[in-house]
Amino acid sequence: QYREPAQLQALSAGRTRPALTCEVEFVSAEDKLVIVVRVPLADRPVGTASGRYLRRAIGGRGAPECLPYHFHEMQAFLATRGVMDYTALPVPEAHWRDLDPLEFERFRRFIRESRGQGDAALLELTDIELAKSLGAIEANHEPQAIRVLALLLFGREEAIRRYIPTHEVAFQVLSGVRVETNEFFRYPLLRLIDELMTRFRARHREQTEIFIGATRIGIPDYSERAFREAVANALVHRDYTRTGAVHIQWHPDRIEVSNPGGFPEGVRLDNLLVAPPRPRNPLLADAFKRAGVVERTARGVDMMFYEQLRYGRPAPDYGRTTETDVVVALYDGAARLPLVRYLAEQELQGEPLSLDELILLSVAIEHGGVTLQEAARAIQKSTTAAQAALEHLQRRQLITLPPRMGLQYRLSPYAQQELALPHATTPVDEAEQRILEYLEQHGTISRQQAAALCNLSPHQAYRLLNRLVERGVLEASQPKGRAARYRKRAGMR
Repeated sequence: QYREPAQLQALSAGRTRPALTCEVEFVSAEDKLVIVVRVPLADRPVGTASGRYLRRAIGGRGAPECLPYHFHEMQAFLATRGVMDYTALPVPEAHWRDLDPLEFERFRRFIRESRGQGDAALLELTDIELAKSLGAIEANHEPQAIRVLALLLFGREEAIRRYIPTHEVAFQVLSGVRVETNEFFRYPLLRLIDELMTRFRARHREQTEIFIGATRIGIPDYSERAFREAVANALVHRDYTRTGAVHIQWHPDRIEVSNPGGFPEGVRLDNLLVAPPRPRNPLLADAFKRAGVVERTARGVDMMFYEQLRYGRPAPDYGRTTETDVVVALYDGAARLPLVRYLAEQELQGEPLSLDELILLSVAIEHGGVTLQEAARAIQKSTTAAQAALEHLQRRQLITLPPRMGLQYRLSPYAQQELALPHATTPVDEAEQRILEYLEQHGTISRQQAAALCNLSPHQAYRLLNRLVERGVLEASQPKGRAARYRKRAGMR
């Protein structure tokens, strides 16, 4: 009975609250009339005019269906969209006496120990002034409303259990299927960080150490900064409307940190390093920055990546993250000592590698090389940014630039020697093709250029060039020996 798109648009708007205006179009397909409806992304839950709230999801039978849309799910939706900060909600039954004065002192201690990262202006405030400055309470000389944030930061354990029953953290040490440690906590957040760091340091050990002059550099199983940042991120960004604990699981080869609540809107695995900060709980995130717990630049994920890679270990792995949970794994393993030494020397000289450069160097070490497109995906930026990072590595003599687009950037002989890497040779057919393509552009090639181009040792490059000369493909110019240059023999294609 509806023959105009405008009629269906009006129908959808009239039957939804708040009114949702869709785009409707009629198209023909295989002699049938098809109605195409484009639904805009809503920034708040939408129900029917009769007051029903449903959500579309995969049901228990594995097929899409309409399920009840519960209030706590609406709150999680609003928090994910950045419309609502759950930690800013007042808790009507809570009182000032539910907060622990010792936790205010702990907050001040975090600021003092943060080496300038915390907000020192908070140190001189009274407890009430401090809580008000953080947005944890509403007060006019006297506290008038206690917010969720106040309980999370300063609440007594029994008050947290009563008013925020979803808040829980588990620390587990696992050996295969055997559980060695299984502890659960409902402490205020800064006390939790103290407890977890104590347990981390008790199990933490250094594999070995290196000396650069008089400077000693310990090589730990796991970076303490990376672990602390992973835990802080899980506490700050978890969805406190959902049940389920933040889990810190210590496996024989890795540490996994997981929290309820997927990535905030706009954050994905393929843009994790470049997405603008979108905290699910903005007030809580700000309080952690002012306490000096996390980076004030909101680039803690970058720091986690840098800390892992600077010891030659795999980057943090978010591969098991789902729509409902964020999971990050920090892997240990044998550190690449020559790489650690090289990076430390660069830092001591005031020329540290950037995160982009470190990521691309790690990819090149792992795979023997990297193309421009692979580099862009690895640093999650444009090919222009990837090209700039690769050129910086080339200026450091760590990689060699290919003769034309589409080929791999390879580790240079200098990098292989400096980082004590085995020569990752290029297959003969591919190496010959690279040399011929180089000659098309440049006319001649030296033994050293061929070695860098094909990721070969100088002796391997000489043997390859000599084979091409014996086959009549190339000819060597005077003088002979290491200074010889090679070009295509006349008449060869």
